[in-house]
Amino acid sequence: MNSLARGTVFPMAQLKFASLRNLHTSRIAQGEINLLGKTINYEELGNGDQVLLCLPGALGTIKSDFGPQLKSLPSKHLQLVAWDPPGYGKSRPPNRDFNFDSLRTDATMAAVMMKNLGYKKYSLLGWSDGGITAMLLAAGFTQHVEKMIIFGANAYITKEETEICKDLRDIDNWSPKMRAPLEAIYGRDYFKNAWESWVDTYIGIYHERDGDLCKDDLANIVCPTLIVHGIQDPVVPIEHPYYLHKNIQGSELILMEKGKHNLHLRYSEEFNAIVLKFLNK
Repeated sequence: MNSLARGTVFPMAQLKFASLRNLHTSRIAQGEINLLGKTINYEELGNGDQVLLCLPGALGTIKSDFGPQLKSLPSKHLQLVAWDPPGYGKSRPPNRDFNFDSLRTDATMAAVMMKNLGYKKYSLLGWSDGGITAMLLAAGFTQHVEKMIIFGANAYITKEETEICKDLRDIDNWSPKMRAPLEAIYGRDYFKNAWESWVDTYIGIYHERDGDLCKDDLANIVCPTLIVHGIQDPVVPIEHPYYLHKNIQGSELILMEKGKHNLHLRYSEEFNAIVLKFLNK
């Protein structure tokens, strides 16, 4: 298993496993696995030989970020695995420790989780922060990743994005529709504090690391990659998918004209069709 640049590889001997049933024959299975004292919540759906790991965005969870995909994509040909990243959703306690290398740590933990669930080969579906995690995983564990689909993702942070984050930092300025799903998961106080910590960390990366999230890792990605982006995305500017397309060898780019940051939720039928077409090539 390859190590991730500036990341941590978790030795197999240090892993403690939850008692697992024979989950791979089940249509829907939920479970927990313990990685270095962190309880990771995951779900497996479908029975196919082809496996797709779903990686949610900032403070996102299995259900909040991939509901339409979990409902429609699993089949006898395709199995989905989804997780709540460390400190998110049901993968608590402990609560999330936001730092400049959090997503690199997530990438390593996701790879270790998949290995210990018995998956030698799998593809990746990553949204926003989960897209960054996917790129780091694909770059660091090339032998395990077959294909990758990322959307609403970026390899660096611009000054424009720090200003966007500042505007979004106070959740009281969000619409109730935006706040409600995450407040229901975390409770208002925890979500408010965790979100502010995420914003502060994101802005800190811009100032202390020149905004670099994973630029140098892109050259190490060798799996077939599809980049999907909403032209009307108000969170991740349109320059990012072009940068990723240019710097990930052999990648494909699809722009959704009406898509915003949550294009896979708002236009789930169209998005799911794009995913299946790419996976079935």
